[in-house]
Amino acid sequence: MLFESIIEAPLSYRMRPRNIVEILGQKHIIGKDTALYRMISNGHVPSILLYGEPGIGKTSIATAIAGTVEMPFISINATTAGKKEIEDAVVVAKTEGKLILFIDEVHRFNKAQQDYLLPHVERGLISLIGATTENPFHSVNPAIRSRCGQIKELKPLEKEDIKELINRALTDKERGLGHLQIEISEEAIDIISSSTKGDARSSMNVLEDVVMASKRSDNETIQIDIDLVRECVQNKGFSHDKDGDLHYSLLSCLQKSIRGSDVNAALHYLARLIEGGDLVSICRRLTVIAYEDISIAAPEVAVHTVSACQAVERLGLPEARIPLATIIVEQCLSPKTNSAYKALDLALEDIRKGNIGEIPHHLRDAHYSGAKYLGHGIGYKYPHDYPNGWVNQQYLPDALKNKKYFSPKQNGQEKHFSKVYDRLESLKKEGKN
Repeated sequence: MLFESIIEAPLSYRMRPRNIVEILGQKHIIGKDTALYRMISNGHVPSILLYGEPGIGKTSIATAIAGTVEMPFISINATTAGKKEIEDAVVVAKTEGKLILFIDEVHRFNKAQQDYLLPHVERGLISLIGATTENPFHSVNPAIRSRCGQIKELKPLEKEDIKELINRALTDKERGLGHLQIEISEEAIDIISSSTKGDARSSMNVLEDVVMASKRSDNETIQIDIDLVRECVQNKGFSHDKDGDLHYSLLSCLQKSIRGSDVNAALHYLARLIEGGDLVSICRRLTVIAYEDISIAAPEVAVHTVSACQAVERLGLPEARIPLATIIVEQCLSPKTNSAYKALDLALEDIRKGNIGEIPHHLRDAHYSGAKYLGHGIGYKYPHDYPNGWVNQQYLPDALKNKKYFSPKQNGQEKHFSKVYDRLESLKKEGKN
C-alpha cells in the first residue's frame, strides 16, 4: 500500500503540542510573560474556560498543559458523556491525588453532570478545562463559569504560526512527515497557511491530503504539485457555523461598518458572511440597517434594499453577490440617522411607565350612534377642509400636550423633514392654521 509507513493517527492529532513551550500563537493567553504560563510552569493548573472558533487550539492547549505538569488527563465531550464518565474521572482523581479533566463542548454540560462534578472542582481535586465554540458569557452555565478563574478567548493563528506548524510537520521524523522525502515549494506552503484561516487542524489535514494524493518519483521523492495544493484547499470548504457566536459577530461588524460609512470594511464582512452561505441572515440585517441607521435621511434606500433582497432570493449564489455588493455600497455612502426610531422608543418609554393621559374627546371614534351624546368627535377639525391641508389642533392627551419625542437631524433628506417639522411647531406656538 502506498505510504504504508505513515502511522494511523491523523497528522493534526500527532502534531499537537506536548507542552506549553510548543504551543503556537495564543501569546495573549499562554505566552511566556502571562500569569497562566507562570502558574503552569510552577505546577499549578487553575480551572479554565477556553472559547473560540474550531481548530485554533483549545484541545491542544489542554493537552499541552497536562504534558507540562505531568498530571493525569482525561478528555470527554459533553454531548456524548454521561454522569458515569464524570464519576470515573473522580475515582481517578482520588486515586492519583489530582486530575485535569478536559470537557469539550462544555456549554452542553447537563445539570446532573455539573452537580456531581463541581464540588470536586471547588475542593481542588479536579482542575477543569472547558472548551466551547460559543461565547461562554451567553451559553455556559453560570455555576461552571464561577468555578473557572480564567476565561480566555482564543484567536485564529497568524499565517506565520501556521507556516511554522507546517514546517514542523515536514521535518518531525517521530510525529510528522519528516521520515518521507517531500519536495514542497514555499508557494505551496503559503497557499495552505493563507487559506486555512488560522485553523491549525485544517492546515494539517490539507497538508496530509496533499502528501497522500501526490505522486512518488522513482527515487521515492514526493513532489508536491501546486495545482494539487489548490484543489485540496478548495475542497475543504472552510465555512463558519451559522448558529455560532462568530456568525452573529460578523453580522454586527457588517452593520457597524455600514453605520460608520466604511465601504471596504462592510464588503469584507459581507464576503465572510457570503462564504458562510446564510443569505437569509444577511438580507434580514440589511433590511434592519435600512430603517435603523439610514431611515428618513434617505428613505429610498429602504425600497432599494427590499428590491435587492428580493433579487438575492431569486438569484441565489453566486449571482446573489452582485445585488448584495450594490446595496452594501449604497447603504455605506448614504446619509445616516436614527431619529425616527429613537423618537418611538421615547414614546414607548412613556407608555410603559403609565404616562399616557386621557385620549382627547374630539379625536375619539364618532362613527356610531350615541357618540355625540358622549362628546366624542365634537370639535374635531378635518385637515383636508383647510387650504394648506393642515389645521392647528391638539392631538396628544392633556397630560402630554407639550411632549416632544422627535428631534430631527440635518442629514440628507432629513433636512427637508426637519424644516417641515420646525415650521409646523412654529405655527402651533403662534396659534395659526
